[in-house]
Amino acid sequence: MNSAYGFKQTVPNRLKIFVRVKPRAKAERVERLDFDHYAVWVKEPPEKGLANAAVSKVLGQHFGKSPFLIKVVSGQSSRQKVIELG
Repeated sequence: MNSAYGFKQTVPNRLKIFVRVKPRAKAERVERLDFDHYAVWVKEPPEKGLANAAVSKVLGQHFGKSPFLIKVVSGQSSRQKVIELG
C-alpha cells in the first residue's frame, strides 16, 4: 500500500525507503531523489557496521525519529539499502 507521500508501507506504521549510502563523506546529509529513494552521506567508513549505524542516526534526525526505530531490511554490506522507518 502506498501512503500519500509516496512511501511504500509494508507493516502498519512502518515505511520502506530505498537508500544509496555514500560513506567517508566530509559532511552528513540526506537528499531525497524521488518519492521513496534517498541518498545519504555519512562520515563513517563502511567497516564493522559503523556506516549502517551512522545511516540510522542521520535518517533519524532527518525524519524526527529515534535511530532505534530505523531498521536496515536488506543491504547490510551494500551501499544500496532498503530501510524501514518505524
